[in-house]
Parts: sequence; structure tokens; C-alpha cells
Amino acid sequence: MERKTIELDQGWDYMQKGITKLKRILEGLPEPPFSSEEYMMLYTTIYNMCTQKPPHDYSQQLYDKYREAFEEYITSTVLPSLREKHDEFMLRELVKRWENHKVMVRWLSRFFHYLDRYFIARRSLPALNEVGLTCFRDLVYQEVHAKVRDAVIALIDKEREGEQIDRALLKNVLDIFVEIGMGQMDHYEADFEEDMLQDTGAYYSRKASSWIEEDSCPDYMLKAKCLKKERDRVSHYLHSSSEMKLSEKVQHELLVACANRLLEKEHSGCRALLRDDKVEDLSRMYRLYCKIPRGLDPVANIFKQHITAEGTALVQQAEDAASNQASNAPGVQEQVLIRKIIELHDKYMAYVTDCFQNHTLFHKALKEAFEVFCNKTVTGSSSADLLATFCDNILKKGGSEKLSDEAIEETLEKVVKLLAYISDKDLFAEFYRKKLARRLLFDRSANDDHERSILTKLKQQCGGQFTSKMEGMVTDLTLARENQASFEDYLRNNSTAQPGIDLTVTVLTTGFWPSYKSFDLNLPAEMVKCVEFFKGFYETKTKHRRLTWIYSLGTCHVNGKFEQKTIELIVSTYQAAVLLLFNTSNRLSYSEIMAQLNLTHDDLVRLLHSLSCAKYKILSKEPNTKIISQSDYFEFNSKFTDKLRRIKIPLPPVDERKKVVEDVDKDRRYAIDAAIVRIMKSRKVLGHQQLVSECVEQLSRMFKPDIKAIKKRMEDLITRDYLERDEENPNMFRYLA
Repeated sequence: MERKTIELDQGWDYMQKGITKLKRILEGLPEPPFSSEEYMMLYTTIYNMCTQKPPHDYSQQLYDKYREAFEEYITSTVLPSLREKHDEFMLRELVKRWENHKVMVRWLSRFFHYLDRYFIARRSLPALNEVGLTCFRDLVYQEVHAKVRDAVIALIDKEREGEQIDRALLKNVLDIFVEIGMGQMDHYEADFEEDMLQDTGAYYSRKASSWIEEDSCPDYMLKAKCLKKERDRVSHYLHSSSEMKLSEKVQHELLVACANRLLEKEHSGCRALLRDDKVEDLSRMYRLYCKIPRGLDPVANIFKQHITAEGTALVQQAEDAASNQASNAPGVQEQVLIRKIIELHDKYMAYVTDCFQNHTLFHKALKEAFEVFCNKTVTGSSSADLLATFCDNILKKGGSEKLSDEAIEETLEKVVKLLAYISDKDLFAEFYRKKLARRLLFDRSANDDHERSILTKLKQQCGGQFTSKMEGMVTDLTLARENQASFEDYLRNNSTAQPGIDLTVTVLTTGFWPSYKSFDLNLPAEMVKCVEFFKGFYETKTKHRRLTWIYSLGTCHVNGKFEQKTIELIVSTYQAAVLLLFNTSNRLSYSEIMAQLNLTHDDLVRLLHSLSCAKYKILSKEPNTKIISQSDYFEFNSKFTDKLRRIKIPLPPVDERKKVVEDVDKDRRYAIDAAIVRIMKSRKVLGHQQLVSECVEQLSRMFKPDIKAIKKRMEDLITRDYLERDEENPNMFRYLA
């Protein structure tokens, strides 16, 4: 049976009734809900009108009337209801109208569903759902979005000032901005977000201007906690894509724009916080600025300046104190300085780990600050010298630092950390080696374990090459003790070998120890005999090693038979040689002593001064003055006495600094030569500038090489045919194998 044709007007009248019923339901008027029969009839009507044979296929007309149904409802009902309301009431109305509109789109697109399935698909037209939402966008949204945006921003500002607002309402309104984009964020961003961010910037710019005038830096930072409130705002009603932009905007106004004024505030800025140890405020400052790109740079810079100033002040204090008490206990102030620098390092390292969460920028600032004042000289002594002396004081017997074993270990650990900031590490190594030699040779080392412990720490810090000689020295001494035990056995088992004096010989390896002058001292006969015995013993052990005797490091115990009592004198080998001359002569002139012992003027003046002009006058001098001259005569002072039975007669110390510096300079020349040859061997051809910079980079772990010195060594290597200049380009060097 053939289906009856439905005309357009007749069919649309039926549809219009359904649409009117839907509108009444949306407006909340008394109307029963759609029954399934009504829904089926409306759907079937559309289906029939779209499947009739042409010219009765009304698909296009129905598609147009679908849009007109929305437009008519919006124009007659929705827009008037929105236009008569303002502010929050308008927002509520808009949310209601948007919800109703979505319901209307859902129902009508179901009634007209057949269009979606075939007509729209074939013609590639916008889908029913899209058409419905586009009507709302073009007619409602375009008219009201500016007023809506302003109302929303006004509410946000109210909330910022502490008022309660309806957050759910704002969430629903902002969802419209997102949903209107139908999967795109451009409406939300262009019509709301841009203005909201601009308003936020202006709001916080005003706040920052007043806070920075009224508040201290810590109070200002507490107020800057509103950053967290802004993040909460995102989670409650803004779209999540705004979080980053909003945070950056607020950070910029509160922390970046006024960073300099805030950090440099006179009585409460970063410097004042460091000065007054305001750990919590500094931690807060770090937390606020660490999220900002390069935000920590100015904080780290102030941190560096502050430490540099404190350290430089310590150095200046030590200078002043040392010059005030020049005669009294030399070196005490320098030791106090190292102790204070260690304390300073502990303090600010704690800041780096606790307040600044170990951030590399602050480690770098601390390092650079310490490098500034740790390389200053104090009363003519380099920091390398001071640090070596400080270690010596801790490690030797009777040093001024009285510490427990744990405290010594801890202090040594800290000293090695300080060494990292000193550019002349090779100079420290040489000073340390000199002092280590004295501790080991004169049995002044308090504890072997501590000696080995610091060497291990130095090895970890500076590498094996740095400590190889020092480790050799410590090992040497152990071997020397074994050697002495063998010598004593040799004497016991060899009845002809009787030196007549108790003799202890320490045999050392030349390469490990600092270089010492060895003089051909004319030893007294008693000592010559001992030396010969030891040579005899040593030759039984090895034929390939030559012994060089360093008398300047020797010690002798001599019995002085004075009128009142016999006193044991502890003297150097040189002093003993002088004293033993008086066993055979009552009176000797300066020149006679010099001739008999084969000594230099400088050494003899020191020896005779220690024996005749210092605290213990073992020899009497004519004339009786405090100065030794070449015309003086000396006699054994038999009237000398002392309340002690054993006394040590010190030699005036020789300032070895100059020699150490000279030795180090010599070693540096070799090191530069080796570095240049190493680089050129691998590169074959290299430009002048690059060779210099690579050389500096290789050597800077041990010392800061002087550019002039490098150039000088390069010239020297050219004359020695290790390198040659390029004929066409004199700034290029070639390696000659």
C-alpha cells in the first residue's frame, strides 16, 4: 500500500507543536514530558518527509527550518531575558540559558536525526549538534561575552580582596567559554583569558607597588604567598591551561618586576637576611625565586658578595692583629684566621644545603667567593703556606690545637675542602712536604694514623700524583725504622764494629723528600768512625745505592761537663761539631772554627749565635756582644748551669719560604713544558691562542699558570727543537717528533 505524501506546511505544523512543547518544558511551564509515542511520531514525520520521492523530499527545507527554530527561540525568549539582567544575575541567567539550549539541541537533533545520518553526511554539511551550538554562539555569545567577561573579572578581583564569591557559578560561566569553542580553546583564550591576565597583572602591579613601600622584605615575601591562592583559583574555576600563564603573570609582577628593589632593601633585603642569619626567610626567598627562569641569579650574586665581604674582612682583621703584635707569638693570628675561615665555610655550606636546597648556583657562588679571599696573602704569607702551617699545628706533638681524635679528623676534612679554593695547590704541597719532613724526621708527628688519613683525603681531592711523594715519605720512615733495627743487629753480631756512640741513621729516598743542602762538613773523629761503620753495614745490604749525608737534619745528645753539674745538651749535628772542637782547644777564633769545620759564613754565624748569644750560653764570646763578627774569640763556658738536667739548644729558624717558592717555580716550568709537549704531540698543529688556553686548562687543577710563563716556555721549546712556528703563519705551531 502506497504511503500518503506529507506536504511541507502540514508536516512542519506537526513538528512545530512538538517544538513548542519542548520550549514550554524548558521555560518551566506546566507540560507533561514527551511520551515514547510522541517522540516516535516526531521522528517518523521527519523520516517520512526526507524519504519521499522528489519533489517532495524536504530534507534541505527541514535542515533550514531546524536552524530557524533555534534562532526564533533565542530572539524571542533568550536574548530579552539576558538583556534585562546585570552582573551576577546576568551570569546566572546565562548559565541557565546555556544549559537549556544544550537540552534543546539534544532533543531536536534526536527528532531530526535522520537528516544527520544521510542528507548531512552526503552533502558534507555541519552536523545538527554543531548547527544548534553555532546559533547560540552567533546570536547570544557574541552579544554578551564582553559583559560576561567583565563581570567574571570583577568577581575574581572581589575574591582577591577577601570577599566570598560563588565559585561554582564562575566555573559554569567559564565552561561556556570553553564549550563554545567546540573542541578549540580560542574563544576562552581570546575573549576571556587575555583580559583576565591583563587585569591580574595590573592588580598585582598595584599591590606590589604599595607593599614594597610599606613592608620589609620578609613581610613582602609572606604576602607573595598569594601565588598559591592563584593556583587554587585555577583548580576551582579557571581552565587548567591558564595555570602556567597566571603563575608567570603573578610571579612577574610580584617577584620579577621589583626583584632588585626587594632584594636590595636596606634593612631587610637579602644582605640583611644573610647578615642576621634569617634562615627561614632565606629559604622562603629561595622557594619563591627558584620557579622563575634566572630568578635565583641576583640572590646567588648577593650571597657571593656577602661571603666575599665577610671573608675579606677576616683576612684584614688577621693582617691588623698580626701587625699590632708583630713581636708577640708570630703566626698565631694566621692560625686563628684559618680556623675562622673553616667556621665561615661550615656556616655558609649549611646555608647552601638547607636554605638553598643544594642548588648548583649557590655552590658556584660559595666556591667563587672563597676563591677570592682564600688566595690573598696575609702578612707576607701565601694562603698555601698558612694552610700547610695550620695542618702542621694540628698534626705535630705539642701543637697549639689541642683536639680529640674525632675533632682532628673533622678539621682535616675541612682543611682539604678549603684547599679546593686555593689556586696554588702545588705550593701548598711543597710547604706541606717540608713540614711533614720535619715532623717525621724529628719524631714530632703526634699520630701516624692522622698523617695517613689526611694523605688519603688529599689524594681523593687532588689525585694520586699530588700525594705520591708524601706517601713515599711516610713509607720511607717505616722502612728506615726496619733498617735501623737491622743495623743494631749488625752491631750486636759484629764484635769489631763498635762505634762507641749510640747511632741512629734514617735512610731516605731522594726523590720523595724536599731537597736539602749537603755540605762537606769536617765531622769530628768520633762521628767519622760512626759514619764509616754504617757505610760498612749498608754495603752488605746493597751495592747500587749511594748514601748522601744530610748533616743539617741530624741531632746529637752531648754531655756538657760544667763545674756545677753535668748537663745533657740536645743539639744539631753542626752545633755538636762546634762544641766537640772545645774538647781539644780551650780558646778558638771564628776563623779557626770555620777552617776546621769547613762551613760557610752564614751557617757558622747561626751556630755560634745559638751557642754564645742566645738563652743558653754554652760558649763565652769575646767581646761580649749580641752580634757575631769574624774577629770574635770563643771559649767553653765552664760556669754555665741550668736547673734542668737536659736542655735543647735551638737553632734560629731559617725562613724557607723563599726556597720553597723557588723550587715550586722550577717545578712549574717543567709542568708547563710537559703540558705543551703533551698537547702538541696529540694535535700535531695548533694555533697559539688555543695552545695557551688548553695548557691553562690542563694545569689549573694544580696552579694558575701565568700566560707570560707559558709563552716563555713555548719559545724555549722552539729553541730546543720540540716545536716550530709555521713559516706562513707565525701564530701556528707544529710539533717536531
